Amino acid sequence: MNDVVICLFATVGFDKASQGLAGAGRRLADELGGRLHAVVIGSGSDKLASELATFCDTVIVADQPELAEYQPETWLNALVRFCGELSPRSVLLAGDTYSQEIAPRLAYRLGGSAVGDVVEVRIEAGTLLVSRQVYGGKAQAVLELRRSPAVVWLRARSFAPPTPRDEVATITHAIFEIEVDTRTRIVERKREAGGQERLEEARVIVSGGRGIGGPEPFTTELQPLADLLGAQMAASRAACDAGWVPPTWQVGQTGKKVTPELYLAIAITGASQHMAGISEAKTIAAINTDPDAPIFKHCRFGIVEDYRKVVPLLREKLAALQTGANQSPDSAPR
Repeated sequence: MNDVVICLFATVGFDKASQGLAGAGRRLADELGGRLHAVVIGSGSDKLASELATFCDTVIVADQPELAEYQPETWLNALVRFCGELSPRSVLLAGDTYSQEIAPRLAYRLGGSAVGDVVEVRIEAGTLLVSRQVYGGKAQAVLELRRSPAVVWLRARSFAPPTPRDEVATITHAIFEIEVDTRTRIVERKREAGGQERLEEARVIVSGGRGIGGPEPFTTELQPLADLLGAQMAASRAACDAGWVPPTWQVGQTGKKVTPELYLAIAITGASQHMAGISEAKTIAAINTDPDAPIFKHCRFGIVEDYRKVVPLLREKLAALQTGANQSPDSAPR
């Protein structure tokens, strides 16, 4: 069959990654001439299912007690059952931790093929092709997935959301006997501090590296700049390993892969491992004292200078621009 299944988890919600997943699934199903099925697992799925109903042909919700909270083996068993019954050409998942854990095992159970961190999915001459970054983001590999179903998880913010359709899909709540597998189970959950969106979802990122010199400048210099830009804070592995900032801020090959509109790299040299995490950024700007730093080969805007001289000036200019905008006649109440 030429149908496509997208798998989403209620605990993640309809974030930018999930919207991109729905868009990729809709476009792929249309290219194949098939139908798009959404499978939503977990407690509190109704809102997410309603969002998906405007994009998909069918929406299946699995929120019975055994599937209320994430347990890898049990959720995998449920997805194997759903996908086995639908017999899709491809199964797409988002780039969240659950999807990355489940995708390769789901492909094995279904007898299909698996690939992750994909930035493009397309059909050429009836063949399913996917693209992903290789060699630390220096090149892009195009892979032909010959064994169906192709189980693929997508890089966040690499795909545009879909256009809502006039026709709304029927939402089906599936209730069935599910094998609860207790060989592995979640014994504790720790949530990151709230108040900020996920780094993978950020439109603007201010990131610091080893050249920042210590933990204090992240708070006194970079954070105020990020606040003025409406940006998220991030860091290189060196800064995280030094304990200057939380490990959840790490961007790079062994950290988070981000796709912001603007990535401002401050005192980051731009080693290949770091560039692997920002290769999909729309615009990279850099501040570094070393004119030969690799980051300058990749950035659109670069300043060779000590960040302690540049960042205060940037903050001053941004604050002046914001004050001027707030005082302009167009911004006055009517």
